[in-house]
Amino acid sequence: MNAMPGGVAAIVVAAGRGVRAGGAIPKQYRVVRGAPVVRHALSVFTSHPQIALVQPVIHRDDAAAFATATAGLKLCAAAVGGATRQASVRAGLEALETEHPRIVLVHDAARPFASPALISRAITAGAAGAAVPGVGLTDTIKEVDADGRVARTLDRSRLRAVQTPQAFLYDELLAAHRRAFAAGRNDFTDDAALAEWAGMAVTVFAGEAGNVKLTTEEDFARIAADDWAALADVRTGTGYDVHSFVDGDHVWLGGVRIPHTRSLSGHSDADAPLHALVDAVLGALAEGDIGAHFPPGDPQWRGASSDKFLAFAVDRVRRRGGRIAHLDITIVCEAPRIGPYRDAMRARIAEIAGTDIDRVAVKATTNEKLGFIGRREGIAAMATATIRLPVAAR
Repeated sequence: MNAMPGGVAAIVVAAGRGVRAGGAIPKQYRVVRGAPVVRHALSVFTSHPQIALVQPVIHRDDAAAFATATAGLKLCAAAVGGATRQASVRAGLEALETEHPRIVLVHDAARPFASPALISRAITAGAAGAAVPGVGLTDTIKEVDADGRVARTLDRSRLRAVQTPQAFLYDELLAAHRRAFAAGRNDFTDDAALAEWAGMAVTVFAGEAGNVKLTTEEDFARIAADDWAALADVRTGTGYDVHSFVDGDHVWLGGVRIPHTRSLSGHSDADAPLHALVDAVLGALAEGDIGAHFPPGDPQWRGASSDKFLAFAVDRVRRRGGRIAHLDITIVCEAPRIGPYRDAMRARIAEIAGTDIDRVAVKATTNEKLGFIGRREGIAAMATATIRLPVAAR
């Protein structure tokens, strides 16, 4: 990305580990509303007409996860964050120095639902100096002492819960960060506090109640519950596929390459489990089958990787405002053994479908040496897909 000096840049900080949110991966890579948190956080900036540059800041160990989560977004090369949020923001600011924007917005990747209108307000406020979005408090706020006793009741009319994106004149914020670094100050939890320390006047503009920060497992659970409640049209589809063995040294099953004494015959990569799953998803949508969308006689699909077919079917669900609720596959074969590859298949299918691995089941059974499968002439797969769509207006 390139911008003329004097434009607006956004720094999105995604370098944390998110330990309070639990889970096996950093919270910014967990999927909510059909996409990773960090993708939501970045895409609202990349699509905003006033934003010229979007500078992500990531953990040094997350390059591969970040690339997968943000494929197709127009971003600056990711900067590597530091040990604290403050250090990560400074890394983003330094990365933008050659572009020299006039205004910079600093946003936390853990806030994936900022609106374009909020960003526009931030840009307007930032043009006049340091500004942060804030929302009024509805609860009564008490100050307590070390023993838990109430010391005083605060006037909530004068209090604001501060959010991001926070907006600043770029030169002033960069200078403040460099000054704090030189002074050994690395304890600021947001850029407004650092700006105040540096003597900058900080104003507050209207934030948004929906601009929530995902911090704990309860936050993720609350978002998921709200989303699922709105998707009350529950549908189920089934799929079946079979491929015969030919000479070869591997098979593709569930998006995973498995060494074997034979290969499977097919126009594409002959991944029977994925083909069955595509039919199941399309069946739940009542949108035909895999052959209707990817005709086997079309040369462009010769040898194609079946993840493209599944990604297409899942995208059809998303375009209708829906989500994948559960995917279930049964593979029927005498060989190869499926058990050692089961979790790899689940992980790959979850990745393609943009869902959690606990919403993907892979099972296997033999055909008790009966029929063409029992004679080791081929492999069959059955699949069930459960999806949830918004209830259509009547």
